[in-house]
Amino acid sequence: MSTIGVVREGPGEARVASSPQTVRKVVALGYEVLVEAGAGAAASFPDPEYVEAGARVVDRDAAWSAGIVLKVAPPSLDEIGLLADGATLIASLQPALRPDLLEALSGRGITAIALDAVPRISRAQSMDVLSSMANIAGYRAVVEAAHEFGRFFTGQVTAAGKVPPAKVLVAGAGVAGLAAIGAASSLGAIVRATDPRPEVADQVKSIGGQYLPVEVAEQMQSTDGYAKATSEAYDRRAAEIYSEQARDVDIVITTALIPGRPAPVLLTAADVASMRPGSVVVDMAAAQGGNVQGSVAGERVVTANGVVILGYTDLPSRLPAQASQLYGTNLVNLLALLTPGRDGRLVIDFDDVVQRSVTVVRDGQTTWPPPPVQVSAAPPAPVVAAEVKPAAKASPVRTAILVAVGLLALFVVNAVAPDPLPRHFTVLVLSTVIGFYVIGKVAHALHTPLMSVTNAISGIIVVGAILQITTPDPVVQVLAAVAVLVASINIFGGFAVTRRMLAMFSKGVQR
Repeated sequence: MSTIGVVREGPGEARVASSPQTVRKVVALGYEVLVEAGAGAAASFPDPEYVEAGARVVDRDAAWSAGIVLKVAPPSLDEIGLLADGATLIASLQPALRPDLLEALSGRGITAIALDAVPRISRAQSMDVLSSMANIAGYRAVVEAAHEFGRFFTGQVTAAGKVPPAKVLVAGAGVAGLAAIGAASSLGAIVRATDPRPEVADQVKSIGGQYLPVEVAEQMQSTDGYAKATSEAYDRRAAEIYSEQARDVDIVITTALIPGRPAPVLLTAADVASMRPGSVVVDMAAAQGGNVQGSVAGERVVTANGVVILGYTDLPSRLPAQASQLYGTNLVNLLALLTPGRDGRLVIDFDDVVQRSVTVVRDGQTTWPPPPVQVSAAPPAPVVAAEVKPAAKASPVRTAILVAVGLLALFVVNAVAPDPLPRHFTVLVLSTVIGFYVIGKVAHALHTPLMSVTNAISGIIVVGAILQITTPDPVVQVLAAVAVLVASINIFGGFAVTRRMLAMFSKGVQR
């Protein structure tokens, strides 16, 4: 059985690597969990809750001496010195930006697993710390903007006058961007969003935003699930859009990040200077250089024209309880993958693409960067459609002949058949003609619900069958009862199908 140490984070970090709830799941994997005293205090997880979950509360040295150490932020050089020889460290290590950290870890013979290096594939979604924290950061960015903004987000009409809604621009519709769009939209703001990938337009619209396309010939595609650098043509057109929007909106939230590279500048100093006094800019990429000229990592800046620029780098940490719970869940899912025997033994299999990607140092050997992971197939080559000949239309002569035959049949039936058959036949013919033209004008997508509603016509059968049940003939009674049963199923089933089909066309309806 291996021991797992949950250590206390340094100053400025309120999160903890495991909550009491996730510690209970780690213990179920066969590990002995040691929690440093006070590790969860900033996230409102007191030590007694960890003890109740099956962990032991220990001092700092004992937690860092565990065979496996769980952490949120990258360790300092002093903290690396506290690790036991041959230990395994699991944390967010920023391997693309911190080669010095990988060198220090490899020098100690440590095995280091970077939670922020999880590949963007379906199987690894439950371990994706970047997505979990980006979701929280996007939400918190809107909360911080609302705190700084001097007015309502939602529009109101009051006895004291009309209040216009706030206008929000979100740059980037990734996980953080979508979370920000959803939060701002739910507060009643008018939300606009930009993104190099046109396929996100539907996602933006579905949560209440308006997608602003940057119309260039370039098609953005990602093979690893992360953002790519854009072309010069895209950047020029995007810059024009940002300049236009900066003069109109009240709040700008930027989320553009490219892994392993400085953040691209989206909003220039001139754009910020064109914004109205009291406007707010939240630069979520400030830690990597910033998307906004004038932003300072970790600081609140007020420009000469009264625009507030927030460069906070600890947005997930400002919701510590929720962030710790999600981070701990990601950790549990990773530990479950690394503990196939559920026996408290950590096993790293480099044949597994997820394990290979997150392992940045193994037994003192640096293994970063991993082989590229193909997470999205290249777009298929356009298929040249075969020439399809249009269906031959019925000639006017043929149509006239068919109409004449129908009218002749109707005349013969009315002349020969006994009463009341002619009347019923006439109604049948007229209903067929009217039904054909009515149904023919309905969109194909609505054919199924429309036809299922018409099953209510079976009510005529039900009424007629009920009248026949009173007939003295037992055979007629049985047939009438069967007719009532079958027609009733047809009626109720038709309405059930209709309801389910129409729900597919209604926004926000749970099915």
